[in-house]
Parts: sequence; C-alpha cells; structure tokens
Amino acid sequence: MTNTVIIRVLKLAMCLGLSLLLLGHYLISYAHLPEQWGINGIIVCTVCIAFGIILSLPTKIYLTILLMANEQDNFSQK
Repeated sequence: MTNTVIIRVLKLAMCLGLSLLLLGHYLISYAHLPEQWGINGIIVCTVCIAFGIILSLPTKIYLTILLMANEQDNFSQK
C-alpha cells in the first residue's frame, strides 16, 4: 500500500475512534445508560470508550511520524 492509502485508512480509524469516545461519553453523561441497564450499561459504555482510545491514539502517533518523515524529505530536497 502506498503512503496515501495508509494515511487515509489511519485517518478513518482515528475518526472512528473519536466517534466511539464521544458515543461512550454521551451514553454515560446524557443517556444515563448505566443507571437504566445496570452493569451491562457500564460495560457497553466502557467498551465504546476503550475501543475509541485503542483506535485513536496509535494512529495519531503513526501519522505524526509519517508526516515528520515527509517534511524532512521535503526539507532535504530544498
């Protein structure tokens, strides 16, 4: 896969991760899911938040490293 395809996939994963984080926060704070469903509501909310963190953080690090490498290549060509 080329860098552009990798970057697009990672951006998609990052957006999905942030969406899951926001969904988990919404379910806890505004929908009051843990109060309605009990322990199952807590599990659903924490799973959303956990997968959101798993998807969003490593992709940010990889994208930062990739963009720094591209910037260094552009700087060395000038």
